Amino acid sequence: MRRIADILLLSLMALAVVSCNQQKSTNSSTSGMAKILSDESFRNILDQEIEVFEYTYPSAHIMARYTDESSALDSLMHRKADLIITSRDLTAEQREILKKQGRAFRSRKIAVDAVAIIVNTDNDIDELSISDLRDIFAGKVVRWGDVFPTKLKKDSIQVVFDGSGSGIMHYVQDSLLGGRKFAPNVFAQKSTEDVFRAVETHKNAIGFVGVSWITADMKSNERTIEDKVTALNDAENKAATIDFTNRIKVMNIRGLDQTRGVKPYQAYIFDGTYPLVRVIYAIDASASGTLDHGFYSYLTGVIGQKIILQTGIVPAAAPVRTVEVVN
Repeated sequence: MRRIADILLLSLMALAVVSCNQQKSTNSSTSGMAKILSDESFRNILDQEIEVFEYTYPSAHIMARYTDESSALDSLMHRKADLIITSRDLTAEQREILKKQGRAFRSRKIAVDAVAIIVNTDNDIDELSISDLRDIFAGKVVRWGDVFPTKLKKDSIQVVFDGSGSGIMHYVQDSLLGGRKFAPNVFAQKSTEDVFRAVETHKNAIGFVGVSWITADMKSNERTIEDKVTALNDAENKAATIDFTNRIKVMNIRGLDQTRGVKPYQAYIFDGTYPLVRVIYAIDASASGTLDHGFYSYLTGVIGQKIILQTGIVPAAAPVRTVEVVN
């Protein structure tokens, strides 16, 4: 009787080992489950990347959590995530922390994004300079009439961002204010969509969002996933012809040494004419052969870069053919 029990126990142990091996085999660079944290302003692009990746690899499941940039970096440092998307590269201190944790890490530039300036459609100002923006952020200019003779001349300027720890807010504070504090008229919303609602609702508001959020067809694209994948496989590395949404008005921005302002069209981001650009990084601290690392490689590879190219911003790796934009 004992012999039979021993045989049954060994059989169960063997089944457990086989089951465990099968479970492990499902976790690879193209299968299993992975979690990614991303700055909220990159949501429109990352959603498309995940959709195509999961269609291409049906056994892969990417769970994306959209948060502010500071929270994403904090999660990486505290082992709560292995893959994040951010507009800031790792600092020397953060790299040292990862090394002490014994985690191999990679950081790669995947795109060049632009910060678009949006205002209410009733705003009759068409262009702002970098100097104008600095004065607004610093509180030197508090009414629209102090910027330009406008019908909104008595209206106070209300500045809205997508979150207090967002990549866009960090970028603007660092690049235009030298790290100094914003004026009291600067407000942080909970999401990019909240920024849109604030600008649509308040004629005195001015908002700051990533370029992919202002393209008119981002959420109305009716192509099937099959058609999207086919187009990506066949498409040349050609800049997309994209219009901006009519929900709001997109400002022309004039650099310090420029005589006229331009909107954040892809060609102007690529050649540096548009003055408010930022780099987007993928930072991965996962083990090789995991789904996290597989998706990181996908983002930096040919198809991942083509997806970025079609969203209105500039991919880091793929060559871009620009098209002259006539306003």
